[in-house]
Amino acid sequence: MHCPFCRNPDSRVIDSRSTDDGAAIRRRRSCPECGKRFTTQENVLQMVAKRSGVTEPFSRDKIIAGVRRACQGRPVDEDALAKLGQRVEEAIRATGVAEIPSHEIGLAILGPLGELDEVAYLRFASVYRGFESLDDFAKEIEALRRTDSSGEADRPH
Repeated sequence: MHCPFCRNPDSRVIDSRSTDDGAAIRRRRSCPECGKRFTTQENVLQMVAKRSGVTEPFSRDKIIAGVRRACQGRPVDEDALAKLGQRVEEAIRATGVAEIPSHEIGLAILGPLGELDEVAYLRFASVYRGFESLDDFAKEIEALRRTDSSGEADRPH
């Protein structure tokens, strides 16, 4: 780690702390050359395997942006979108895998989105699952109406 003050290529770690529920490490460092102290943050990088075969870093902001489009015109505020994004990220990180298929991210979004707003859920599911006919919508609406004993919708995966 280069010192941001004198560009010395070496630094000494003084203190390390876990942040963001273990998803990042905050380190306090000291430069042996100039003596100044600085802080770094190391984040665990989780990759997403897209259908095209390309991989890219996981982005909570990208999740929120996609859900925001599905919620357009619906009574869903930014705070609710941020909470949904956090829930999805926590679910993805809890899998413990370094590279997760984009399909799994879509599934992780559907559950919390269905709880948040059924119309937004239907919009998102129609794009995510590639609905091609009214029958596809009708089947999904019927699945929304069927509930199991726990009160959760019985949605196909």
